[in-house]
Amino acid sequence: MSGGGGDIGVGTQIPPLELTVDPEKMKVMAALLADPNPIHFDPRALAALGMGERTVNQGPLNMGYLQTMLARWASGRDRLLSFQVRFRGNVFAGDEVRATGTVTAVADTHRGRVATCDISLEVLGGAVVLAGTADVIIEER
Repeated sequence: MSGGGGDIGVGTQIPPLELTVDPEKMKVMAALLADPNPIHFDPRALAALGMGERTVNQGPLNMGYLQTMLARWASGRDRLLSFQVRFRGNVFAGDEVRATGTVTAVADTHRGRVATCDISLEVLGGAVVLAGTADVIIEER
């Protein structure tokens, strides 16, 4: 973000974050979250359920992609004031995803200038899998 947030207004596009979902990181996250659901780490379990063979990414990882995009744009993770998303689909191992956002409002608050943003995560060549809003400090007081 340049200019201390003064050049940000309604319609400003947040630089997107694109990445390929890494199945090894998915296994680590399942272990860190103590999540025993095999859909996150065992392709055979998915096949047995009729869900194909690619493991399903953890919801917190998907949300983290959006939060990383916002933190990079706002020059710091402590600038995220609110974050609300709705899960609309699954992300699978090997999927290419893109986190995007658009400023929908800017307001002066006791914390500084705050941008309200529409945010989404989409699987490239597919659908939006997370959608929501976030409030981000773009210029501190």
